[in-house]
Amino acid sequence: MPLNRDHLGRSTTSSEPFEVTRGDIRRFATALGDLNPAYHDRAAAQALGHRDLVAPPTFLVTLGFSTAAGLITDPELGLDYSLVVHGEQRFELHRPVYAGDQLDTESRLDAMRDAGRNELLSIVTEVTAGGERVATTTNTLVSRGTAAARPTTPEKA
Repeated sequence: MPLNRDHLGRSTTSSEPFEVTRGDIRRFATALGDLNPAYHDRAAAQALGHRDLVAPPTFLVTLGFSTAAGLITDPELGLDYSLVVHGEQRFELHRPVYAGDQLDTESRLDAMRDAGRNELLSIVTEVTAGGERVATTTNTLVSRGTAAARPTTPEKA
């Protein structure tokens, strides 16, 4: 069954800030296998001009669907999560993410389109800290096999 396109443009905000800790940054960098000292050692990060440990560019994926969950789990949207695969993730960083940041998010169901038998949903999340823009992330989900059926045309002989 196709997704409910009336949900396009709906948005939701985080209920409380996401506190970035040094441990969060170190664990994420370790999981990536990234030994950059700015991700592990506060003094090394400060020597590079950062105020504290700096997070790797893709760290914001750890926010996951904390805000967007309200959009995609709404039963009226009609998204069957068992049919969903991750399509794409993009990060536009406006400034680095630091240990100690209190991140607020606002997620918006920005686009929905058919791609063959699938539907693609793009969720844009604005990330701020104390009102300052930190990043804009775009997550594209693929809802497999839910696009509206198209009429078939008879083959030419």
